[in-house]
Amino acid sequence: MPAEPAESAVETRGLEPVPDSERGGRVRELVPTWVAANISVLLLTMGAGLVIFNKLNIWQVLVVALAAPVVSYGMVGLISIAGKRGGSPGMALSRAVFGQRGNLFPGALIWVARWGWETINAVSGAYAVLTVLDLLFGVRPNTPLIVVTLLFFVTCTFVVSGLGINALRVCSKWSTYLFGAFSVLVLGYLVLTTDWAAVFDKPAGSTAMMIAGIGTIAAGGISWVPSGPDFTRYLPRTASAKGMVGATIGGAGIVVLPMVLMGAVMAVGTPDLASAADPVSFIGELLPVWLAVPYLLIALVGMLLINSMSMYSAGFTAQTLGIRVPRAWAVSVNAVISLAFGFLLMVVAKSFFGSFISFLTLLAVAFSAWIGVFGVDMLRRETYDGPALLDTTRGSAYWYRGGFAWQAMTAWGAALVVGLLFTKVDWFAGPLSGSWIGRNGLGWAVGVLTSGALYAVLPRTAPFDGAAEPEEPALAGSLSN
Repeated sequence: MPAEPAESAVETRGLEPVPDSERGGRVRELVPTWVAANISVLLLTMGAGLVIFNKLNIWQVLVVALAAPVVSYGMVGLISIAGKRGGSPGMALSRAVFGQRGNLFPGALIWVARWGWETINAVSGAYAVLTVLDLLFGVRPNTPLIVVTLLFFVTCTFVVSGLGINALRVCSKWSTYLFGAFSVLVLGYLVLTTDWAAVFDKPAGSTAMMIAGIGTIAAGGISWVPSGPDFTRYLPRTASAKGMVGATIGGAGIVVLPMVLMGAVMAVGTPDLASAADPVSFIGELLPVWLAVPYLLIALVGMLLINSMSMYSAGFTAQTLGIRVPRAWAVSVNAVISLAFGFLLMVVAKSFFGSFISFLTLLAVAFSAWIGVFGVDMLRRETYDGPALLDTTRGSAYWYRGGFAWQAMTAWGAALVVGLLFTKVDWFAGPLSGSWIGRNGLGWAVGVLTSGALYAVLPRTAPFDGAAEPEEPALAGSLSN
């Protein structure tokens, strides 16, 4: 099979579909991809939160840690199937669903939502650097040092994400091996030093809090759903759809399960873990220096990869919005934004964990409306018209009426509103957030079901043949590199 152009150090392909002759990817490569997407100490903090805030015992945490990746990365895997069918990034394929102009609305919302996700990861990475400096050299954090560590982390992220898919694959592979080895060491240390009687004697919490916990942990995975096709577009059309879903869930699950459980075990002996000023420094307090430092450095690489993957996808999203620069440079917009927001979160915000959970909750709702519409459309569609995806003129088959697929836009907008009605965060509460659905943090699930059901019952959107409307200048030109 001929080698793809992306085999060079820098990936040059933009939104244009990958030709069949260049699709040399393999399904098993998705496993390290989704392992790397979850190498974050934030999962430890979230596992601790299940014990401290949700009042769950270790068995309930186990159920949450098993269910959350199946729910969230099951959706990632399913939507990823569109990548092998169309060979384009997820938000480019979304043009076929919402129309060339209509896609700007969910695209803009998802792009903005990524700013928050990348900010959270940049802050976590900076805290990891600060903790290592403190452990090794006794250097205490201060504002100038915070700026330097943030800048270091974001710059590294920009470089890796700018290189493209092959750099991400190589980094994902080796970080998976290293993180797995050191996680086994940490797990062994916990087994030997934990008061297991206290862990197993903790009373059970409510079923409602367990359901809410599943939603909280799953929210991180849900944020990857629109990006799923970005990492499968180099797979051949004959790649097993079942294998893709299994590899996605498996790759995420083998990290999420032990990390969440480890966080829950740590929280029993350290009740203030979940409410710590930052999500990383507690590792230096719970583990010996010889184990904490290498573990944090490997976790730092993992968080860098998570942000690189997010920025890699964000570059495509920016191009679909009409930002006329190569993908690698489109990434720079998100890098600057995450640097600015990261500074505010580290220096100004008073509670990292509260801000993080509020963000995850809103993120899941924002993405859920798109997931329902795109998912139902994918069930109806076997192929995508590559030239039409790039053609943003009125002659495009995906122009529909005025550039909008009104059925998709209606379902998306309605689901977004309904999801927010059931959502409650620190600074916002929908009028139905006190209901059973709202109390259990299921606003995102309502969003998926509402958008999917509404789009399924509305009339099918017919492709536009270019005859009904006069030609006018394109909204945005071809956006490939």
